[in-house]
Amino acid sequence: MDTLRTRAVAAVPRETKRIPLLVVGIVLFIGSEAMFFSALFGTYYTLRAQNTIWTPPDIKVDPLRLLETAILLSSSATMQLASHRIKQGNVASMKRWIWISFLMGAAFLGFETHEWLTVPFNIGTNAYGSMFFMLTGFHGLHVFGGLMVMFVILGRAAAGAYSADEHAGVEVLTYYWHFVDVVWVGVFTSIFIVR
Repeated sequence: MDTLRTRAVAAVPRETKRIPLLVVGIVLFIGSEAMFFSALFGTYYTLRAQNTIWTPPDIKVDPLRLLETAILLSSSATMQLASHRIKQGNVASMKRWIWISFLMGAAFLGFETHEWLTVPFNIGTNAYGSMFFMLTGFHGLHVFGGLMVMFVILGRAAAGAYSADEHAGVEVLTYYWHFVDVVWVGVFTSIFIVR
């Protein structure tokens, strides 16, 4: 027993993998964006509490709004598949899934544009109109930003920037895209479901 205590056990160094700074940066950025959208939601619900008539009667969940929501939320799955594929070293499949995500995000923006052009109010009509356009507008701006980053990632992928070992850019885009989808769930619930 004493021999066991007196024997020096050499510590085996563990190989640790550092989190890329790009990933740390996006986590901090998403945190700040979460605060931004929290402020918008806080404003929305404060104004809603102060107004007896709030949501216009034709603003409700309908098949078109459900379709646009399903498309955006499904694009989160396709973006996750892109991230999964690059971690396996399959660049071609990653690019294919990013293109599918891009098309789904662009379709969502098309639906949002249609929404903006057909609602029976504008940003200056009342508090609801202001908040409707603020929430959907800032969310749409974030979707557009995500689409632009997808172009950058696809361009870098064409130049050979990503592999099973080097994929931080794709991982960052995936985190951001998931965030955009989670925010839409909040926007959709607030604007179309909560009465």
